[in-house]
Amino acid sequence: MEQIEVMYSCAVPVATIWTSPESPRELDKSGIENPVSMNRWIATMTLEQRFALCQEKRIQSQLLYGEPVIVESIQNGWAQVIAVWQRSRKDKRGYPGWVPLAQLKESQPLENPKGVVRVDVQKCQLWYSEDIPAPFVIPFNTVLPVIELDTTWVTVATPDGKRLVRQQDVCEASSVHHFEKHPAAAAAERAVEFLELPYFWGGMSSYGYDCSGLTYNMFKACGLFIPRDASDQALTGIEIPLDDRSVWRKGDLLFFADEQSGAVDHVGFYYGLGQMIHATSTKKGAIELCVLKATAYDKRLYAVRRYNEEGGAL
Repeated sequence: MEQIEVMYSCAVPVATIWTSPESPRELDKSGIENPVSMNRWIATMTLEQRFALCQEKRIQSQLLYGEPVIVESIQNGWAQVIAVWQRSRKDKRGYPGWVPLAQLKESQPLENPKGVVRVDVQKCQLWYSEDIPAPFVIPFNTVLPVIELDTTWVTVATPDGKRLVRQQDVCEASSVHHFEKHPAAAAAERAVEFLELPYFWGGMSSYGYDCSGLTYNMFKACGLFIPRDASDQALTGIEIPLDDRSVWRKGDLLFFADEQSGAVDHVGFYYGLGQMIHATSTKKGAIELCVLKATAYDKRLYAVRRYNEEGGAL
């Protein structure tokens, strides 16, 4: 094993962070290649096979195109990484795991970037030029440095060189820390855009979210970076009373615990009027809006937390 500590970035639209190099199954081949095909990979799996990614603890999280990671070691074509934008108790630097080296590229810092853009649509086409699309579509919340911008197009730096995105598909900021901040209610409302999107364990992209991937990414879209996992999210933010639902607000996070172990194992947004929007791993296996009291989750409610600007620092 080669021991290193170098910054790399994700070189595919979505790269999965695996528990170990041995975690992928034969049917996961489409998910560890470059080019990767999230649609093909998800389509090849039954609901039970998707849930097995969780039950067998195969996947940890995911990266989006251009997202930075620390590479600590390389072993047989796999990189041991720390995802520095994903806060976790597992490592104070970020979220740890393993990614196929073929899905990463060593970072080349951009001199004098003119800010960054974040993809604000579910899928965004990359372009070689204004009349030639690149064979590459990047998901919601992808963040890339800006080289140049005008009223119609933004020239961005990608792991594959200069590309264009349409101005209408992105939001701009001076840095990843300075995207416009929106209230938590707006984060819950963004989740509505993804209703019936398939549940995907470890999912952090608009191809499929898990429960905390949904809450993390909707807050990210509102300029806030909260911890990656539900168990960590439940320890931060402002504590809201469990027994007085009249004080709950749209955008508060609802946390649920396993009845036997007491460990937090699920999170969703409170949507107001007794409703919750969440990515569920139940039989439906998708993002849904439901009446909380009509679900089995209601009896497992563990905590309610409220996030504001102070809760979302990288």
